[in-house]
Amino acid sequence: MGDEEVRSEESVNGGTDVLSSSDDSAYCAGHLVVMVHGILGSTADWQYGANQFIKALPDKVIVHCSECNMRRLTLDGVDVMGERLAEEVVEVINRRPGLRKISIIAHSVGGLVARYAIGRLYRPPSDELSGNSRDDAHDRDNSSGTICGLEAMNFITVATPHLGSRGNKQVPFLFGFTAIEKVAASVIHWIFRRTGRHLFLTDNDEGKPPLLQRMVDDHGDLYFMSALRAFKRRVAYANVGYDHIVGWRTSSIRRNTELPTWEDSVSEEYPHVVYVEHTKGVNVDKCEEALDTSGDSDVLEEELVTGLSRVSWEKVDVSFHSSRQRFAAHSVIQVKYAYMQSEGADVIQHMIDHFLT
Repeated sequence: MGDEEVRSEESVNGGTDVLSSSDDSAYCAGHLVVMVHGILGSTADWQYGANQFIKALPDKVIVHCSECNMRRLTLDGVDVMGERLAEEVVEVINRRPGLRKISIIAHSVGGLVARYAIGRLYRPPSDELSGNSRDDAHDRDNSSGTICGLEAMNFITVATPHLGSRGNKQVPFLFGFTAIEKVAASVIHWIFRRTGRHLFLTDNDEGKPPLLQRMVDDHGDLYFMSALRAFKRRVAYANVGYDHIVGWRTSSIRRNTELPTWEDSVSEEYPHVVYVEHTKGVNVDKCEEALDTSGDSDVLEEELVTGLSRVSWEKVDVSFHSSRQRFAAHSVIQVKYAYMQSEGADVIQHMIDHFLT
C-alpha cells in the first residue's frame, strides 16, 4: 500500500470527507465512496477503512463517512434513516460537481439503510437528464439508470442482516432456541425501537407488509431493486461464525442448504477470507419456481432471499475462528477499532483490491 497521506474535512451539513492530502489528487478524484456505519455507530467506525482506501486510490476516490444517523438516531427505523442518508448523499454530490461515479460500503444495519437510500436516489434511464447538469454523453451511455446522476459502481455490505433477524439463528447470541427467538421478536422494539421492528419483520405500518419485504421490489417512487441492479457489482461480506449479532445466513443472503463448506483461507494475501462465490441473478419466473414453501421454511425469509437473488452477488465469507479477537467478529470484519482489531485489515484490503474504480 502506498504512503499517500490523507486528510479529513468536516462537511458543512455533517459527515466527514476523507481525501488525499494532495490538492491535485483530490481535485481529480471523480468517484464518491459513501461509508455507512451500523446501529449506535458513528463516522469513526469507518475511519480505518476510509484511510486505507485513500492511501491505495488517492487520485481516484473521495470517501464520505456518513454522519446523519449516528448513535441513538439509528433506532428511528430503516426508512427514516434511509431518507436521511439519501439527503446527505445529495448534499455531498452538490458540493462536488466533478463527481462521476458512486459506490456504497455499509456495515451491519447500515447496509439496509443504504439499500433504502439508493432506492430513493435512483434515477431511471429516461429521467437521468432531468435537472442534471453533468456530462450528458456520460449519462446517456448508462442504460441502467443512475444514483442521483452518478454511475453506480460498487455496492458493498459487511455483516448486514439482509434477511432480517427473526429467523432461526439469525441472531446467534440467542443460541438458536426458538422460544427465546420468539420472545426477542416481541420485545425487541423496547430496546431498538422502530429499527428493531424492521429487523424482526414485525412492522405493519398502515397495514403494509414488513419494510424488508417491500425492499425486494420497486414500490412507487422507491426503486429498491432497480437501484441495486444499476450497480456494476454487489458484494456481501459475511462472518461464517463468532458474529453474535448477525448470522451467516442473513449476511450472505443464503438458505441453510446453500451455506458452503470451507477449510482454510482462499489466499495467503487474505488469511481471513475463506470462501468466495459469484452468483448470477435469477429471473423472476425461476425465482418464483424456486420459492421454498415447505413446512420447514420461513416463508417470509424465503421471499427475501429469493427476491434478492434476482441480481448477481459476490459473496465473500470471512472467518476469525483462529483469532484472539474472534468473539468481536462483528466489529473486527470492519476494523471498527483499528488499535485493537487490526486482524480484519486483510478484509479491507480485499475490498480495495477488487474495487471497481
